[in-house]
Amino acid sequence: MTAATAPAPAAETPDGGAVIDVRGLRMRYGTMDVITGVNFSVHRGEVIALLGPNGAGKTTTIEILEGFRIRSAGDVRVLGTEPATGDERWRARLGIVLQSWRDHARWRVRDLLDHLGRYYAPFATPGRPRPIETDKLIAMVGLTEHANRRISTLSGGQRRRLDVAIGIVGRPDVLFLDEPTAGLDPHARHDFHDLLHRLSDFDDTTILFTTHDLNEAEKMADRILILADGRIVADGSAEQLARRVSGQAEVRWSQDGEFLVHSTDDATAFVRELFAEHGDEIGDLEVRRTSLEDTYMALVHRLETGQSGGDVVPFKRTA
Repeated sequence: MTAATAPAPAAETPDGGAVIDVRGLRMRYGTMDVITGVNFSVHRGEVIALLGPNGAGKTTTIEILEGFRIRSAGDVRVLGTEPATGDERWRARLGIVLQSWRDHARWRVRDLLDHLGRYYAPFATPGRPRPIETDKLIAMVGLTEHANRRISTLSGGQRRRLDVAIGIVGRPDVLFLDEPTAGLDPHARHDFHDLLHRLSDFDDTTILFTTHDLNEAEKMADRILILADGRIVADGSAEQLARRVSGQAEVRWSQDGEFLVHSTDDATAFVRELFAEHGDEIGDLEVRRTSLEDTYMALVHRLETGQSGGDVVPFKRTA
């Protein structure tokens, strides 16, 4: 990408169309099939978590979507373009945060971000100005106090914040993140989650990220894709996936000094009836659904043990 080029604006994805569309994706290394038939689509502004065991093909899938790796078979479109043939206009609309990046050690934070931002300026559109102003970007990722430091002097967590800044400097339409919060402390992780919400809610950025932190996936993602055995084995919200594994919720409460537990398919109706019958006698009420961790472990275990239940959970978009 060169700052001297001033191309026409890239065509926008049609309203209602999939920003990411993957059909029959396969990837083979030698005689080994890593991805055997992945299908999914992502719409504008969605935040998607891609989960799966080590070696399941998560990073490979993202690298194919980014155009860094050529697939063996299938059809893939990102922003309406085949990633392997995407031009500079298309790449200017992507943001990428790799698992690790250790280049540019001698640059200062502000200088590097300002330099990288200049490459995106020719690709600005009326609806999406590029790049994000440098000092604003530095503040967004919490590096204001370190803006004039050399990158080689940053801590691991600070460096990870810089990685995120590099990924979003061009105000991307689609943002790919591979283990983005690895190495971040709880405060930095919280700030990062807020930043993703802002990008999705205010910039309508479509976000696809991998993580091993199931709590993070449950908190951040509109939808969760679980990749295992070379394919997507579950696709839906955390609640939808939990209902697949166990349709029941567990209601806990205290009454007359006794702690009680009841499993039910309809927690709302049960709690309503409980209060209608016992009123103020009810205390310490808690409704617990199957956690994403429980769901994930159960689904992966079913696959590993050859049990049934490997069909994809359908996801229905709502207005």
